[in-house]
Amino acid sequence: MFALPFIRRETPALEGGKIRLRVPQIGDYREWAQLRAASRAFLQPWEPRWMPDELERTAWRMRINHYRQDHAQGTAMAFFIFEKGRGRLAGGITLGNIRHGVSKSAQVGYWIGQPYAGQGLMTEAVTTLSRFAFGELKLHRIEAACIPRNIRSIRVLEKAGFQREGLLRSYLRINGAWQDHYLYARIEDDPPAA
Repeated sequence: MFALPFIRRETPALEGGKIRLRVPQIGDYREWAQLRAASRAFLQPWEPRWMPDELERTAWRMRINHYRQDHAQGTAMAFFIFEKGRGRLAGGITLGNIRHGVSKSAQVGYWIGQPYAGQGLMTEAVTTLSRFAFGELKLHRIEAACIPRNIRSIRVLEKAGFQREGLLRSYLRINGAWQDHYLYARIEDDPPAA
């Protein structure tokens, strides 16, 4: 498979005020596994059902290979979110289903470790990734979906300048059950986030 010309092979780290986004690396395993394990109860209601080997090193290697394949094909870009000052892993964010041509769109998905929730890090990560998507990748539209009762995620998207466009019925299978999701989107010429 070849790398599409609109994505450089070496994706630069993206800088925000309090956060730094960079591509996950194989050496991030221990910190990732510890944060995910400590945040399991916090994350599980909003994610696909965890596999029994979810935090094992073998599953991690497969995840990294998947990230690399998607990046090489130009269909997705995964980033980890690090606190800028202390350099600790706080969460992850992915720009997926990247489409060019007449669509020029993508979808954003994210997670944050429980110790870092409510500090504005995810809002900044979504805003930083949006700037990259509209600037470097020349996208026109970014979408995000969230479960209607996930008030924290709704706040993140709205603070990052996304607008609610509708309800997607039985959209994704989350934690073992099909869930409705609100569809949010941001267009490249929407006003900047507050």
